[in-house]
Amino acid sequence: MVPLYLPLMLDEENQSDGSPIFYNGVNVYLEQKSPFYRNAPNWVHRLVGSERLLHLAASKMGKTNAEDVGEITLSMLRGEDGHQARELTQLIDWLKTQPTPDVICLSNSMLLGLARQLKEALGAPVVCLLQNEAPYIDNMAEGLRGSVWELMTERAAEVECFIAPSEFYAALMPSKLNLTDDRVHVIHKVIIHAGYTAEPVAPNPPVLGFFARLCKDKGLDTLIDAFIKLKASNSIPQLRLKIGGGCRPMDEPFVERMRARLHAKALLGDVEFHPNLSREAKQDFLKSLSVLSVPAQFGESFGFYIIEAMAAGVPVVQPRCAAFPELVEATSGGVCYKHDGPENLAAAIEKMLHNPTKAKALGLKAREAVRNQFSIDRMAAEMAALFGTLTTKV
Repeated sequence: MVPLYLPLMLDEENQSDGSPIFYNGVNVYLEQKSPFYRNAPNWVHRLVGSERLLHLAASKMGKTNAEDVGEITLSMLRGEDGHQARELTQLIDWLKTQPTPDVICLSNSMLLGLARQLKEALGAPVVCLLQNEAPYIDNMAEGLRGSVWELMTERAAEVECFIAPSEFYAALMPSKLNLTDDRVHVIHKVIIHAGYTAEPVAPNPPVLGFFARLCKDKGLDTLIDAFIKLKASNSIPQLRLKIGGGCRPMDEPFVERMRARLHAKALLGDVEFHPNLSREAKQDFLKSLSVLSVPAQFGESFGFYIIEAMAAGVPVVQPRCAAFPELVEATSGGVCYKHDGPENLAAAIEKMLHNPTKAKALGLKAREAVRNQFSIDRMAAEMAALFGTLTTKV
């Protein structure tokens, strides 16, 4: 596993320890902005892109903003003809010193600009994972958006196939990248199950939970509005709300607005915020919930938080959009509601919490389904089978 841009920020064992960081974020940005820096000696790049500075950058930044990095995305897609061509050369030179790969797997389709040179230099087929590119690119300015999709479509012809994390995303991306259906394979993402083995215990009083990045895209404001409605109706006495997930400096103004909204309704004392938890703390957080809801409505390609909650025996209430119905149907671990505002969400949560026996049954059913269907062994077997078909063609 070779990290790109920044050090991998994982709550599990880092499989890339010992690998250099290529296309490091500081150099990529400066190469885009400065012709002088693009032509600077290698020692300047090594100094500016030092691991210490990269760790500092990783700790300070949040999720990248599509509008801010559209030009960098285009340049990266141009590969050997882009402003970051030096980075591609360095990556290939290093890979040539390593064991020859049977298959090269790109982590997302915005790296398609690397495919042609990697394939030619290493003689291995290239596959590409699909992640959440579509909503990210569609948020770019109109001119950039069209250019990015056009160049991605051109570069998509240079890889053997794509791997989508859900049937929803596998159906969406062929039209975006002009792909035939047989070039897109579905392999669900999975989680490591260690730490989720304890029998779930329903909290009393009930606890509504949110666990994702603390931002509007994930629907935190919608969930808070639903919570306010539930408290106003007093239909679930003593209901509490626990909010956890990633929170970087760029998210803090939004979180403060959510705190102010709760404070204005005299509900801040019924809400807990738990940002940036470790793996163990995240598992304890999830186990403390009665139900989880992350009402994201931007076209989520999968939703790790759904599977993690289910692994903890917690049922979910999700909008009927994107990949959520697929995951709920596969596990029988929750319900989906019509996603047109906090009213329907509040009603679905109320119905779930008013029947704790059913909620517990859903959670246990989901826990078992996730253990069987979303395991590392299953994903590894499916990946190996797919990669095996590619290597026999070479």
